[in-house]
Amino acid sequence: MKRFVDRTKLEEFMRSVGARATSPGMIYLTGGATALPLGFRDQTVDINIKLDPEPRGVFEAIADLKESLQLNVELASPDQFIPPLPGRRERSRHVATAGEVEFKHYDLYSQALAKIERGHDQDLADARSFLLQGLVIVPELERLFEAIRPQLVRYPAIDPDDFECKVRRFLSGQADGG
Repeated sequence: MKRFVDRTKLEEFMRSVGARATSPGMIYLTGGATALPLGFRDQTVDINIKLDPEPRGVFEAIADLKESLQLNVELASPDQFIPPLPGRRERSRHVATAGEVEFKHYDLYSQALAKIERGHDQDLADARSFLLQGLVIVPELERLFEAIRPQLVRYPAIDPDDFECKVRRFLSGQADGG
């Protein structure tokens, strides 16, 4: 049975992946794996990651670590849900380096917009935490939403007007303290 992941288990996962990777690479943390090191949550259900570029040996390491650490690992990132935001790589913040593998938080603006679009309670709470901690600022979030709006046609599951309403509703709730 898989167990919840806390910060200690996430750090052990990163060290172990770095030790077993046989080439340099980048692993972006998303979702709860971002929330743990930032202190927004004490635990998460799984470790969501994006590999770019993929370190050799990483999938073999993950397969073993899923069992030895009893955790779930999923390949999931905001660009699966919304168009990639311009400048996302440059805004992705360093978390740790283990061996030749660098771990970064996937761009927090991308994460915030993807979470707003999905609209789950935990996602919205995480997006609020990004704002409250000053990690995401409203004018830039609005600018980046407008930058991807023309590309939303490539994401048929998203209704662009509905997504815009979600963003506006979310941001107006922030102004109300909410």
